[in-house]
Amino acid sequence: MQELFFKGEFIKLGQALKLAGVVGSGVDAKMLIGNGEVKVDGSTETRRGRKLFGGEIIEFEDYEVKVVSNDN
Repeated sequence: MQELFFKGEFIKLGQALKLAGVVGSGVDAKMLIGNGEVKVDGSTETRRGRKLFGGEIIEFEDYEVKVVSNDN
């Protein structure tokens, strides 16, 4: 499982997918999320702007990404 570290209070799901290298662009992220192909903590997520605060697990096909806040 890959870990994605971010700074700040939260990161949006579409941004997280791009930073993790799961998708190449925001348009790709929007399509995958809108089509119900992405899960967060085991549940299908269709909101690209879903805020992730750390500890969540994003799943898409063979990708698993754990979101980790780097904010202290």
